[in-house]
Amino acid sequence: MEEPRIVPIPPSSGMRLLAVHAHPDDESSKGAAMMAAYSAAGAQVIVATCTGGELGDILNAAVGELAHAHRDLAGVRRGEMAEAADILGVEHRWLGFVDSGLPEGDPLPALDPLCFALQPLESATAPLVKLIREFRPQVLISYDENGGYPHPDHIMSHKITVEAYKAAADPARYPELGEPWSVSKLYYDRAFNPERFRTLHYGMVESGIESPYAERVAEWEAKPDAEFFGWVSPHETTTQVACFEYFEHRDRALLAHRTQIDPTGFFFAVPSDVYARYWPWEDYSLIDSKVPTSLPEDDLFAGLR
Repeated sequence: MEEPRIVPIPPSSGMRLLAVHAHPDDESSKGAAMMAAYSAAGAQVIVATCTGGELGDILNAAVGELAHAHRDLAGVRRGEMAEAADILGVEHRWLGFVDSGLPEGDPLPALDPLCFALQPLESATAPLVKLIREFRPQVLISYDENGGYPHPDHIMSHKITVEAYKAAADPARYPELGEPWSVSKLYYDRAFNPERFRTLHYGMVESGIESPYAERVAEWEAKPDAEFFGWVSPHETTTQVACFEYFEHRDRALLAHRTQIDPTGFFFAVPSDVYARYWPWEDYSLIDSKVPTSLPEDDLFAGLR
């Protein structure tokens, strides 16, 4: 096997990155190692969380009977988020919206009219425009059109990020929210990059380890024109940030979200040595750039240094 191309993150003082996520814990399962790596390199990194995660399920059986979590899940999740941000070395802001929940059933139940996913786009975008104008990031990251996966809050996070990317630079829009700021680069996270999962699958097989992705990879290879997950937008991976040294930070941040993350579950199925050998990056799609850059990239701030 060809050795992975490892390009270290350069010193990043003066660089500013803003990542927009739907719920507390999303920042730890999508891009956490990248953010920890840039923070350690001197960049200023802020995570903006759109909702409080009030309607999340308690997914870790070990805390399933924790009285505090059942009485005040939103409060518990705020504490978990603070712990995860500290582990990653990032700053954190709440945008203040109410969790929409993930509707299930046939027919699907109606969403609460007050939830994030049903807010008018203009008003839902305003807190993010204000944050962008205050923080002045060069790089903005969120999900693709399907939300990374099709949760109403993830899709809405995508919508307000794209809208804020345009609106924050326009002096005619939201004039009461500060001086205009033009973000230089917009990326979509590719945590669900199908090639990553297929490569890790074969890496585990080659290492003699049972792969949790075997069935899905077999289905995809039997129908190569089908999407690996069925809902991943087919954006090209343009940018791979080598950040394996910070996967341990990612795992600890995930575990900080103890009501949401099963410590024996999916996120911890791949051994660290398999990651190191086969996929030591986190993956992104460059959607728009106002500075010259060449693809593929190994640095989210390429063209800005």
